[in-house]
Amino acid sequence: MADPRLRQHIARLAAQLMYERLETEYFTAKRKAAKQLGIDARYRPKDLPSNAEIRERIRVLAELHEGERRGADLQAMRLAALRLMRRLKRFRPALIGSVCTGHIRQGSDIDIHVFSDQIAAVTMALDDAGLEYEVERKRVVKHGEERVFYHLHVRERFEFELTVYPEAKLGYVFKSSITGQAIERLSLNELDAFLRREYPDAELDAEEPAAAEGFDRFELYRLLLQPLERVKQSPKWHPEGDALYHSLQVFERAREARPYDEEFLLAALLHDVGKAIEPSDHVAAGLEALEGAISERTAFLIEHHMDAHAYREGSLGHRARVRLQESDELEDLMLLQELDLAGRVPGAEVGSVEDALEFLRALDESSG
Repeated sequence: MADPRLRQHIARLAAQLMYERLETEYFTAKRKAAKQLGIDARYRPKDLPSNAEIRERIRVLAELHEGERRGADLQAMRLAALRLMRRLKRFRPALIGSVCTGHIRQGSDIDIHVFSDQIAAVTMALDDAGLEYEVERKRVVKHGEERVFYHLHVRERFEFELTVYPEAKLGYVFKSSITGQAIERLSLNELDAFLRREYPDAELDAEEPAAAEGFDRFELYRLLLQPLERVKQSPKWHPEGDALYHSLQVFERAREARPYDEEFLLAALLHDVGKAIEPSDHVAAGLEALEGAISERTAFLIEHHMDAHAYREGSLGHRARVRLQESDELEDLMLLQELDLAGRVPGAEVGSVEDALEFLRALDESSG
């Protein structure tokens, strides 16, 4: 039979660990607390408190240490969530986590789910709102299946973590990986109604600037290119320096060779953008980030630019070699490969990202 006093003691210790940010997961916190008391949780699981019991203890701790300020912080965080969710309305946002349940701790993030098949569409909305953010790409292997998730860390008065799911996940019941129970969440309309009940004196109807619906692919290119300046490369293969300098060199060479070919020029400029997202597989990461913003031909050139090096060296597998030989783009792909190698000169003179994009915009307008 479970000992209720022991259960309460574990709940207090677990809550302390989570309140002090020593642990972030209920599962880990309650088992660490049990271990401190000399209890093997594997054999006495009934002595472990529920997540709800620990949340209540966290609330008590927060009120004890933070008093009225905690209530004010929670209200401010919920109102901030409402404002951001309104800006992201077309992505069907939902508030989850401690700000949703009310069990915030020191340093709590505001966690929001959004749904879009294009990460770029969400980042463009954040750019339109003038918000600073960082993109984090995570790979998770579950039941032998690899899944990729994007987290957008938005910095305002509070820290937001947006998790971007594909639109096919709309209506999906998200469950806790620990308890198997559905997580608590509030859609935009549900949050609005909840806040009107919870904070009747709060101003919820202030005019918010509407997020732009347009999609500027050149702005997306700029956003993907700029982080390459921080990507340092091996001097053995890239003596010229960072990945942005390399990309601009390749673009300059491509402009000399094919000044009229926008699709080829884009492949030259954007072929390495994935290095700032997922260096271990920069081709796939770059293509995913550019999805919907480049043509099939440009995507093909980017997708196979590394294969072209292996093709030239004679190390490409037979099937892949045959596929390239049968492609109408082989000649252009091999030209891109030559320019990729040529764009590795220390001290070479290049234009800026803005110069490159201005040239491409003009080319696009003249062809339209």
